[in-house]
Amino acid sequence: MNPLREYELLSTRRQFFGRSATGIGVAALGSLLNPGLRSALGAEGEVPHYPLTSTHHPARAKRVIYLFMAGGPSQIDPFDYKPQLEKYHQQDLPASVRMGQRLTTMTSGQSSFPVVASMFKFNQHGKNGTWLSELIPHTAGIVDDMALVRTVNTEAINHDPAITFIQTGFQQPGRPCMGSWLSYGLGAANENLPAFIVMISSGKESDQPLYTRLWSSGFLPSEHQGVQFRGMADPVLFLSNPPGVDSSTRRRMLDGISKLNQKQYQAFADPEINTRIAQYEMSFRMQASVPELTDISKEDAKTLDSYGPDVRKPGSFAYNCLLARRMAERGVRFIQLYHRGWDQHGSLPRRIREQCKDTDQPSAALVKDLKQRGLLDDTLVVWGGEFGRTVYSQGKIEKENYGRDHHGRCYSVWMAGGGIKPGTVYGETDDYCYNVVRDPVHIHDLNATVMNRLGIDHTRLTFRFQGRDYRLTDIHGELVKGILS
Repeated sequence: MNPLREYELLSTRRQFFGRSATGIGVAALGSLLNPGLRSALGAEGEVPHYPLTSTHHPARAKRVIYLFMAGGPSQIDPFDYKPQLEKYHQQDLPASVRMGQRLTTMTSGQSSFPVVASMFKFNQHGKNGTWLSELIPHTAGIVDDMALVRTVNTEAINHDPAITFIQTGFQQPGRPCMGSWLSYGLGAANENLPAFIVMISSGKESDQPLYTRLWSSGFLPSEHQGVQFRGMADPVLFLSNPPGVDSSTRRRMLDGISKLNQKQYQAFADPEINTRIAQYEMSFRMQASVPELTDISKEDAKTLDSYGPDVRKPGSFAYNCLLARRMAERGVRFIQLYHRGWDQHGSLPRRIREQCKDTDQPSAALVKDLKQRGLLDDTLVVWGGEFGRTVYSQGKIEKENYGRDHHGRCYSVWMAGGGIKPGTVYGETDDYCYNVVRDPVHIHDLNATVMNRLGIDHTRLTFRFQGRDYRLTDIHGELVKGILS
């Protein structure tokens, strides 16, 4: 590449201010006095700077709480009622249904693909009579507040590329995740907390790893990376002062480091140096804001009880759901909860009961809690995983000792609040819950719709990297208008 052209591509507005006569000091002071000074929404067709001074269209949501069920929950057993499977039970899945579609190595060598009907009872719930199973009685109680999408689909069939795909819009690592894109586009609403926070909980059997790159900012400035909260002594690593260091000493140390970093910036004009300065300051403010955020002792007993018996256990899904509501109250932009343990290749009936017991009541309580506090209208809650499970059994069907393999052709996700049409069931799958027959929703469509509810046109929030404009939805994505209110 031409060296001058490469220099232009790497140049940023921050570098321009850093080399100007006023220098970084005035730019930093200006951004503190008025954060909007460093942002400008581009005209149609232009690449906007971040954060946007105004959204592309009126926003229906201010924040997202994404309840991500890592491992691929079975859509057949809780959400997608297929009573006709009873007559197909243990029969081989017809080749006309499977159509030679790609399988994982775990079942591609099977000589037969025996259909296994759900063993759980389904009933109708809500004003529209939505069919849901006995596994999720608490979710059934909020069915009139949510939209159930039964036709989400993805090309990925293995965990790591599938989770990477739905989080970043690409199956290979390296691109920013959704939370980072929203932090980049909308900025933070609370200067004392990160715009993007991640929490992880696990079921009883959780062998599927989660990598920190799933909440990475990729090629976006690193200030937009998710900050992981832990369910133990210090919620954020290295946030507390070490022994013998008090707050005033810490303040003097940060001031000294900031001066050194500013000199480095003036010499090298690396925008990541500014990020480092900003993150040091954020950490200092979080020393006061995080303990207050994670102290649930002042929550009333009725609220605590609504989230279930595990809510007082730091690191549990119930505890994380309660913290998510507290974060929403304090203006955190994107809150990602991962719950591991849904990879049920064997003993599915027992294991899915355990997983639903962990997640059903807290998920529903979160929606109800947000609603009664007036926060659901501008908070978008999303519940789903990276793919679904097959209608056929992995291995033999022996009472409750059977499993289901990965299935990306169709699976279920529900959404609530934030401009989503309540009481909606969207899309239809075939009699075998194997293919979409009406209203498919690709994960690019799902992500485009989430961004739309936050006032963002997914085609216009872009970032130029190595000579190309990137976005979360790549070159795809259509709004799922049928679930928008």
